[in-house]
Amino acid sequence: MTSLKLRKVCIDTYHENVAYLHRNCPLYRSEGFQALSKIEITDGASRAPVIAVLNIVDDDAIIAPDELGLSEQTFAQFKTDEGSAVFVNHASPPSSLNAVRQKIAGNRLDADDFLQICEDIVNNRYSKIEIAAFLVGCAESGMERDEMLYLTQAMVKTGETLDWGEPLVVDKHCIGGIPGNRTTMVIVPIVAAHGMLMPKTSSRAITSPAGTADTMEVLAQVNLPPDKMRNVVQQHRGFIAWGGTANLAPVDDVLISVERPLAMDSKGQLVASILSKKLAAGSTHLLIDIPVGPSAKVHTQTEALRLRKLFEYVGDRAGLEIEVMISDGQQPIGNGVGPALEARDVLLVLQNDPQAPIDLREKALQMAGRILEFDPDVRGGQGYYLARDLLESGRAWEKMQAIINAQGANDEPLPPASLQHRVVAPHDGVVTAIDNLQIAHIARLAGAPMDKAAGVDLHKKLHDHVEQGEPLLTIYAEFPADFQFAKKAANENSGYSLEAPE
Repeated sequence: MTSLKLRKVCIDTYHENVAYLHRNCPLYRSEGFQALSKIEITDGASRAPVIAVLNIVDDDAIIAPDELGLSEQTFAQFKTDEGSAVFVNHASPPSSLNAVRQKIAGNRLDADDFLQICEDIVNNRYSKIEIAAFLVGCAESGMERDEMLYLTQAMVKTGETLDWGEPLVVDKHCIGGIPGNRTTMVIVPIVAAHGMLMPKTSSRAITSPAGTADTMEVLAQVNLPPDKMRNVVQQHRGFIAWGGTANLAPVDDVLISVERPLAMDSKGQLVASILSKKLAAGSTHLLIDIPVGPSAKVHTQTEALRLRKLFEYVGDRAGLEIEVMISDGQQPIGNGVGPALEARDVLLVLQNDPQAPIDLREKALQMAGRILEFDPDVRGGQGYYLARDLLESGRAWEKMQAIINAQGANDEPLPPASLQHRVVAPHDGVVTAIDNLQIAHIARLAGAPMDKAAGVDLHKKLHDHVEQGEPLLTIYAEFPADFQFAKKAANENSGYSLEAPE
């Protein structure tokens, strides 16, 4: 068998193994390789081969005819030095693709089917085209409740799990879609100050202007290895960290990387995605927030109630005690949209500042209260008042400072970006609607979350009276190009609907 020299190609292929072969490589035609076919790569040792999707290269500067290039992810997985001799062969299709075809045909899959699919995905045996086929099959054919349970359990089994050694480990999750909804960073210190265990592994933004991890990173380090997580939680009963370092339900990350470009958000995938992460993170009790509004992910109360039943069914059978809260999702929460602006709002709430956003404070207290009532020593209906006392006494702020310092505090507060533009009301009126999607779009165009100081500040909320020329929102950006894009979008559609007075 002819060998090739291994070469690292510095391309981030994001959750997909990719290999590069020169068109003039002798193996290209003799072995019948084609672009986008899958190959097995070995170094002649007894260990399992690495599987990758093949790309064909015509540029000698990228790959020479006697070389095989591997993308960054694939090279890291192969664990062999550059220049080493490697061998390539055609890869056999994963056997679980038969189950994918069955799902596309509208048939029901069992637990073993989902486990085999997840095992093949986590071992990079699926291309993104094949993953897309699986996702479309699940979305178009629909998933029964038991199928959602099987997918949830399979995603947990094919990753790492955390065990905190306690019978009560609480968590919360919002299904998303509401800008500025940074309640987690208020809830965690309240709950931890009470003494309950709340190790919060959070996500970074994918399509939103900020995720909890992005916002917490303004204040402290969030890329914590599992041993650091354990040290912080043992000392302070809580943390707020990025979950990507712990390899929790890694199949979910791969599925999301394919779902987002397709704008897919099926209920089955949503339920399995959220619950698999929480189970893998060692949670025993979970509060889920489902915001409802015309520009939220869930538009009607009826749809929210259906989704609540799915979460409760799967959670109960997976051993997770769940409470679901249906909240008002008609408008953004807080004033700031973007990591630094949202972090500012959180600190104002925790410090009991008179300028703190009332809606963020109130929603965080309502949710913290519901979580505190998971404690058998807290009577039903008393959680809100206990949470309020922990906040107003300063104990929650003290706890947050301790968590920040334990995770690794950032030295200086981050001011808003220097380029600023106010969008004003075109006429007198009353705010009748605020489009969550448009506000998020403007903030992302301004540079959030990549530029943590970028984003949008909201000056008016629903039912507020405004006069012509009064500011509705302020855009903050670091770079002129981002600034111009955000200004143009906001001037065309500010996200605000005003009804002129009679």
